[in-house]
Amino acid sequence: MYTAPLADIRFVLHALLGDQVLEGLNDFPDYSTDFADSVLAEAAQFAEGVLAPTNAPGDREGALWTADGVVVPAAMKDAYHRFVEAGWPTLRGPPSSGGQGAPMVLCAAVEELWASANLSFKLCHMLTSAAVESIEQRGSEEQRRIYLPKLVSGEWTGTMNLTEPLAGSDLGLIRTRAEATPAGFRLYGQKIFISWGDHDVADNIIHLVLARIDGAPAGTKGLSLFIVPKVLVSADGTLGARNDVHCLSIERKLGIHASPTCVMSYGDRGGAIGYLVGEPNRGLESIFIMMNAARLSVGLEGYAIGERAYQQAAAWAVTRRQGKSPAATPVAIASHPDVRRMLLSMRASVEAARALALYTALQLDLGAHAPDASLRTQAQARGDLLIPIVKAWSTEMGVEVASMGIQVHGGMGYIEDTAAAQLMRDARIGPIYEGTTGIQALDLISRKVGRDQGAALFDLLEQMRHELEALQPNKPADHDMCAEALVALVALKHSAHLLVGYLAHDVTHAQTIAVPFLKQCGLTMGGWLMAKADALAAAGVGGSSEFLTAKRLTARFYATHLLPQAIAFGRTVECGANCLID
Repeated sequence: MYTAPLADIRFVLHALLGDQVLEGLNDFPDYSTDFADSVLAEAAQFAEGVLAPTNAPGDREGALWTADGVVVPAAMKDAYHRFVEAGWPTLRGPPSSGGQGAPMVLCAAVEELWASANLSFKLCHMLTSAAVESIEQRGSEEQRRIYLPKLVSGEWTGTMNLTEPLAGSDLGLIRTRAEATPAGFRLYGQKIFISWGDHDVADNIIHLVLARIDGAPAGTKGLSLFIVPKVLVSADGTLGARNDVHCLSIERKLGIHASPTCVMSYGDRGGAIGYLVGEPNRGLESIFIMMNAARLSVGLEGYAIGERAYQQAAAWAVTRRQGKSPAATPVAIASHPDVRRMLLSMRASVEAARALALYTALQLDLGAHAPDASLRTQAQARGDLLIPIVKAWSTEMGVEVASMGIQVHGGMGYIEDTAAAQLMRDARIGPIYEGTTGIQALDLISRKVGRDQGAALFDLLEQMRHELEALQPNKPADHDMCAEALVALVALKHSAHLLVGYLAHDVTHAQTIAVPFLKQCGLTMGGWLMAKADALAAAGVGGSSEFLTAKRLTARFYATHLLPQAIAFGRTVECGANCLID
C-alpha cells in the first residue's frame, strides 16, 4: 500500500518555502495554494488508486521484446491511457501547445507521487516532458507546431538518445552519423540504454537523437540534435510511414522491469529520417536542456522511492512482533530502539531531501518568471547550483533508505514477496541515471562553483546563516536544531573556501573530494531546511498538532543522527585528497 504524503508536501510548499510568492505572476495567473492543494489531492487519488496497484505486477511481468515491437504489462498500458485521459501530461506543458503551464515546484511535488507509486511508469512521462522542453526552447516554429501538441497531451511520448556502446558518459565519442541529402538528413547508428525507446502505449515515439553530421568536428563540438519520429508525421500532423528506427532488444536489468530499456538502431534499411533541432554542431546545448530537467526529476525519484520504502517499513514494524517486553510478551519491533533509529533515519532523510528538491524547483520558477531581473538572476544561479546536489544526494540517499527498509523487515525483506526488495532494486538506477554521482559532483565543483569562484554558493550560505541566526533562541538548549545546523554550516563554508582554492591551483585535488563535498552540501542544506521546519512547527504553523509534533521529533533526530555526518565529510574535503593522489 502507498499513501501520498500530502501533509508534508503541503507543509513544505506553503509553510516552509512560501509558494505564495508565485501567486499573481503573469505566467501563473491561476496559481494559488488552494489550486495547488486541489491538484495534489487529485494526483494523490490517481497515484494511490491507479498507479500504485500496477507497481508489483509490472515488476513481475516486465516489458517484453517481440519482433513487432516492445510490449509493456497490460496494467501499465491501461494506467497510461487513464493518465492521458485525465490530462496529467499537460500539467507542465507550455500553454501555447495545449499545456497548463503549472509552476515547476508544483509539478515536482506531483511527480514525486508518480515515482513513489510506480517508478517504471513515471520514467516515460519524465522523458516526454524533457523532450517537450528541448523542442519548445530550440525547435523551429514548424517543429513546435507538429510535435508539441501531441507530446504535451501524452498522445505521443518522447525519448533522449545519447548513449552508445562505446560512448557512455563521454559524449564526444558518439559515432551515430547524420548524412545530409537533398531531402533532409538521414541517420545511421546505434544507441543503448534508451528508456521507453519502444513500447505499445502510444501511437508514436519522438526520439531526440545526438548525432554527428558528416564532416563535423570531432568531439562534443561536432554534435547535432535531431528529431527522429518512430512514425513519420505529415505537415498536417497525421501519421505516415514507419521510419527506419527499430528496437533491437531490451536489457535484462536489476530493477525498473516494466520500463523498457532499449537498444535502438537507426538506418538499417536506408537511413532514418531526422530533422535538425537548432543549429548544426550545437546539439549538446540543446540536449542539456533535457538533461537539466531530467536531473531534477531523477533527484526527486530518490526520495520518492525512500518515502515508499519508509511507509512499507513502518507498516511492517508496527505489526511484526518479535522480542519481549518487560512483561515477557512479544512486542512490535517498532518498540526496539534500533528499529526506531532506522525508521527515523528513513523519515528524516526523505523529508530533508524533499524540502531541498522543492526549494530548488521554486528557485527555477523564480529564475524564469520573477518580475525583478536581479531576483531572476540570483534564483536561476541558485537553482543551477542545486540541481547536481539534489540529483546525486537524493538518489544516493534513496538507495540507502531502501536498503534500510529491507533491514527493518529482517529476513523477510530479502524475500521478494514483501516487495521491499523491489524498492531497493528500483532505487539503484538513480545514482547512475542521467549522469552518475561522480559526474554530478564534477558538474557541481567545475561548472557551478568554479565558473563564478563560488559566488552563488557563498550567497546561499550567507542567507542560510542569516536565517538560522534569526531563528536561534536566546539560550540554546542541548542539541538545539539551529545550533547544530550552524555548526554544520560553518564547516561547509570552510570546505567551500578550500574547494575554491583547490580549483585555482590543482584541479585533480578538487576532483578527488568532489563527491564528499557534494554530500556535505546536501546534508548541511537539508539541515538548514529542517531547522526552519522545526521553528515553524514549534510556532504551530503548517499542520495539525500531531503532524507538527512529529516534524519536530524528526528534525531533532536529523540534527543529532544525520547532520553530524556533514562534519565528517568536511574533514574528508580538507584532508582526504592526498591519499588518492599518492
